[in-house]
Amino acid sequence: MFAYIIRRLLEMIPVLLVVSLLVFGFIKLMPGDPARIYAGPDAPVEAIEAARQHLGLNDPLPQQYFHWIGSLLQGDLGTTYRTQQPVLEVIKEGFMPTLWLALAGFTWSVILGLLFGVMAALKRGRWQDWTLMSVAVGGISMPAFWLGLLLIQFVAMPFGLFSVSGFNRASDIVLPAITLGSSVAAVMARFTRSAFLEVAQEDYVRTAKAKGLRNRLVTWKHVMRNALIPVITMLGLQFGFLLGGSIVVESVFNWPGLGWLLIESIKAQDQPVIQALVMLFVFEFIVINLLVDLLYAVVNPAIRLRQEPK
Repeated sequence: MFAYIIRRLLEMIPVLLVVSLLVFGFIKLMPGDPARIYAGPDAPVEAIEAARQHLGLNDPLPQQYFHWIGSLLQGDLGTTYRTQQPVLEVIKEGFMPTLWLALAGFTWSVILGLLFGVMAALKRGRWQDWTLMSVAVGGISMPAFWLGLLLIQFVAMPFGLFSVSGFNRASDIVLPAITLGSSVAAVMARFTRSAFLEVAQEDYVRTAKAKGLRNRLVTWKHVMRNALIPVITMLGLQFGFLLGGSIVVESVFNWPGLGWLLIESIKAQDQPVIQALVMLFVFEFIVINLLVDLLYAVVNPAIRLRQEPK
């Protein structure tokens, strides 16, 4: 297992290098003069030229790239153009609000999604199945920003129980978490139902039933355990989307997280922050995929043999 983890970590290196090249290239294609943004809109020509020299913008592009990568490997993400703060400090301020929001949205959506999916599979073809899957389709179809606006209009404003801007108290996370996790819950419900029904038709399940085992034992010991393997993959991907894809929800609720920070940085053309956030989101996805693979061995120990290199 340890050798497998090391191998996967080494495989991350070329992926991150390719992503860094793409991010660097896209950033250089952005309109606007970084030196003018850094120096300020009313800065004289001399100050703009000094800023360009300070930022290394007069250097060849390959030299700029290697300087950025070298600083990145040393933990130096640069300085924001807007406030002249270290980018790392700015990201630290927004990371925890995004993490708490993602965990809250992920927790309720996984519990509800798994519950709906299993119930729909057990009641296949009945009214419970049609009702739960109709709710799931509605959750997938409704845009997150529209659901957020509906919750603000019909829940937050009439009753005054929840704040619609910022993160000042624990209850403020409820509506953003519901908005963020709604689509995940719907996807998990449909995916769990499909995986559950697919495994239930396997030969070993029929054999277990033919041996006289109780349906409840067959369902939870044989069907559920094996159906969870593809579901775990979906869980990992969905959590990665929640961490990196909360931009819309954070904008609607003015949530002080990384998604809101990315939107504000794009508006201000704050290139160092944009670069750092995109690299962080990619790194999160890669790490989550590794953790998902390791969870396979927990759910089904037989997979460990296939993970070890021959």
